[in-house]
Amino acid sequence: MPHVLVLNASYEPLGVVSMRRALILVLNHKAVSLEDSGVTLHSATSALPAPSVVRLTRFVRVPFCGPVPLTRRALFARDHGRCVYCGAAATSVDHVIPRSRGGQHRWDNVVAACRRCNHTKADRHLTELGWRMKRPPAPPSGLAWRIIGTGIKDPRWRPYLEPYGGNDQLRAPQWGEYEHHDHIDPVHPVPLGRAHAGHPAPVRRGEHSEPLSA
Repeated sequence: MPHVLVLNASYEPLGVVSMRRALILVLNHKAVSLEDSGVTLHSATSALPAPSVVRLTRFVRVPFCGPVPLTRRALFARDHGRCVYCGAAATSVDHVIPRSRGGQHRWDNVVAACRRCNHTKADRHLTELGWRMKRPPAPPSGLAWRIIGTGIKDPRWRPYLEPYGGNDQLRAPQWGEYEHHDHIDPVHPVPLGRAHAGHPAPVRRGEHSEPLSA
């Protein structure tokens, strides 16, 4: 079932809820629908367009939010689902400075990588391989990452999220679907064997925790 983006009364993104929860908010006049999902729900006596974006009718004060949690889904969103070393579809997580050599599991030391580059790099530093990245990894910021980090995507959400950060991720083709790339990066040669074509990593959908009650 599609998910629904929930905005505060001030239009700040709050989270993602199920369509059922969003409909309850709308029917109880706790939220108004801003975008339709294109799905129509039918009851015995009526038909109701299901929302894709809703805005709360009353402002909800949100407690201070710390850094974006470092999850596999959020990491792949930050790196566009692509290996930072060669541009192929990412399938694994790599520590730039290997943990066996003192590297920590944090945003500025973790990147998305394909299985081949991860295996080739192993526990070595980039300088030992002659590799370099186009940009150093950094923690994502902005309220939009409450949504981007879940991995749940809907192109109708983009206008409501772009003012709150994560523009590079939101402006990717179809927000999450990437163009075909060969397993070759102009920054460094393919480390082993023949180049192979990358295929977009499957998006695993999951529901974000629902902070709102009907």
